[in-house]
This record gives sequence, C-alpha cells and structure tokens, in this order.
Amino acid sequence: MIEPGTKAPDFALSDGEGNIRTLESFRGKKLVLYFYPKDNTPGCTRQAQGYAALYEDFKAKGAEVVGLSRDSVASHAKFAQKYSLPFPLLSDPELSVIKAWGVWQEKKLYGKTSMGVVRTTFVIDENGTVLKVMPKVKPDSNAAEVLESL
Repeated sequence: MIEPGTKAPDFALSDGEGNIRTLESFRGKKLVLYFYPKDNTPGCTRQAQGYAALYEDFKAKGAEVVGLSRDSVASHAKFAQKYSLPFPLLSDPELSVIKAWGVWQEKKLYGKTSMGVVRTTFVIDENGTVLKVMPKVKPDSNAAEVLESL
C-alpha cells in the first residue's frame, strides 16, 4: 500500500460521464481519493452519501473528492445519478490503479477468503504527495474523519 510522504502514482481513468481524469488534473488542490468495493452496496452507498453531504465543506477547504472502484462507467453513472453524487467516480475494471495503490488485497467474509478492494482513503496534497492513508475505513464515519483531518 502507498505510504504517506510518497509521490502518488498517476492514473488516467474514465469517470461516470466517460471523461478521462488524471491525478495531474487535480494538481493545485488537495485530493481525497477513496477506494471502495462496489456501487449500490449498503456500505459503499452510505460512504458515498457521507461524502456528498459534506462535499461543499471539502470544497471550502480546497479539496476535491473522488471515488474509485472496479465498477463500469455505466454503473458509476447510474450510482451517481441515483444518489445525486456531486463528485466523480472513476472506473478501474482492469484493476491497474487499484493494484498500483495497494488496495487489492485478500479479504475474509463469512469464513471465505477472496481478493477484493479494501476500503481505503488517501489524502493527497496540491503537489501530488500522499499526506494521509486511512486503511479499512468505516463507511459511516469516513467522510467526517477525513474532513476533520484537513
């Protein structure tokens, strides 16, 4: 997993509207990049709604919010529309960025082991350096904790 103080790995991924977003496109602002397992699941929905509810507070602190999962662009578009999400959701179906950031890990659920995205949030500074890493975050409190840390 990426460590604080390191240069954030660049990415170029499509958002729910099909626009390509890169790390460079957020240069000059703080970036809250949160990785989540799947659109329209209870925890991921609550996490996204938490960020949506506090989105203007993040903007007031000079920060952008971006969600990232392996779901398709179409899935992201429906998810964002359904919950009126004001920030982009990036699609990484090939897992290239998810793996580069170290959040593709072994998970255990109901005694079964599988590989999946570990819910993790990164705060990146205006110059692309990772300031904070929050692994295995709780969906209900993640947005408020990140906002407080800014």
